[in-house]
Amino acid sequence: MAERPAPRASLGEPPAASPVTDYRNSLRRSRESRDRRDRPAEFRLAGRDWTLLDDVFPPVYSPSTGTFLDLLARLGPRGFPRGGTVLEVGCGAGVIAVSAALAGCAHVVATDVNPHAVRNTALNAARHGVAGRLRCRESDMFAALAPDETFDLVFWHANFVLAPEDPEDLPPLSLHDLAYVDPGYRAHRAFLREAPDRVRPGGAALLGFGSRGDAEALRRLADAAGVTLTAVAAREVRERDDVVEYRLLRLDRGGPAAGGAAG
Repeated sequence: MAERPAPRASLGEPPAASPVTDYRNSLRRSRESRDRRDRPAEFRLAGRDWTLLDDVFPPVYSPSTGTFLDLLARLGPRGFPRGGTVLEVGCGAGVIAVSAALAGCAHVVATDVNPHAVRNTALNAARHGVAGRLRCRESDMFAALAPDETFDLVFWHANFVLAPEDPEDLPPLSLHDLAYVDPGYRAHRAFLREAPDRVRPGGAALLGFGSRGDAEALRRLADAAGVTLTAVAAREVRERDDVVEYRLLRLDRGGPAAGGAAG
């Protein structure tokens, strides 16, 4: 995707860039998955049944949540630290936060800017018997956390498709849309800047990123934040007519991002 924002356009116009990275295609996916008549109130993932509320990112229509869940689980204690503490930013329906508690994490905090997602996660925590170890908070990134709250794992399944930063270049965005695109990578900038400070010694901050995102822009933001990005797990998944690579990137303070790590 070009470094400068795409020109003003409606969702109905042909894409100006690759269909893999053009933000308008992601907004189409958002609106199709939000408004389709067969959108379920429940779905099955990772061998469990989950509640899905309206206006919440639906894992049933995208393999990203299931892929990141599996990649985290395959990391063992580096993914879900048994007996440890976890923060999931952007919890959506709560699949990963609830799974962390079910995997033996002692305390899980799940945050989302979308109040419907916060309620959805709470419902799924109760559904799977982990409400006593999982707390849900409405929060823009880390805003609702206490200044000294730290965790063994900080994880964010990013809305990694880059959209223009200028509102005049965008149609109005719903909270559902913001689960798919990040205008100007504002949320990514905040996560890169703040997430490492939320990690306890020996812990990790992990960013779930995908090949539909702008890896070069992410590297530049990481360099500016003094953060190194290292890929610790990855998988390619066929999604519609595309093959999308999903990566878990570890954030570490100190030095520019290693060449090729985020791509």
